[in-house]
Amino acid sequence: MTARATRHRPAAGPPVPAAAAGGRRSYRGKRLLDLTVTCLLIAPAAVVCATAALAHLLAHGRPVLFRQCRVGRDGRLFVLFKLRTMGDPPDGPDTPEGPRAARVTAVGGVLRRLAIDELPQLINVLRGEMSLVGPRPTLPYQVGRYTGRQRLRLRAMPGLTGLAQVRGRQQLSWPERIEWDLQYLCRQSLLLDLTILLRTIWTVLARDGATASHEGDPIARRPERTQGA
Repeated sequence: MTARATRHRPAAGPPVPAAAAGGRRSYRGKRLLDLTVTCLLIAPAAVVCATAALAHLLAHGRPVLFRQCRVGRDGRLFVLFKLRTMGDPPDGPDTPEGPRAARVTAVGGVLRRLAIDELPQLINVLRGEMSLVGPRPTLPYQVGRYTGRQRLRLRAMPGLTGLAQVRGRQQLSWPERIEWDLQYLCRQSLLLDLTILLRTIWTVLARDGATASHEGDPIARRPERTQGA
């Protein structure tokens, strides 16, 4: 882990206040903030997404949109939208960042570094499946590995960005990210959301923590395929 990520590391295992454990949801006006900001962003985001999708289509072919089942608040499943950034499994050796990194396309790498591939999730925000700010939605097999305490992060609406994303992003391990998510759950407020949104802009422009390998992470490690699958 880099020195930068170490500086961002939260205290290990802080106690979760009763407000969070008892089901604290969010502050008044959070949904209004989501709709207001999303409506302001949707038009320019559509232009950026269309340009990015065309570039990926010309360079790497179809499809340009990626759909994946993720776990939302209270464990409800929903379909998350992203721009495609990965191709078919390569014939060559894996990269030092892990086997999945070897599948990231040339255009996809740029989209990931600038977080452009996440912009279609504004649709998820409009549909009420996500918020602008909250824990990033994870895959069902990852949630299945959570401890009872870590499952508390599912009490918050998943977000496009969150406290973990401005405190280290991909350089953090999953347990570290979850600790930041639990802290967010306890501290939710309009001021904190606005602060995270502004810091996200800087984090993306600075490319802070944009890439890392989590192939060996106990939570993130992908399930082994059965023989012949």
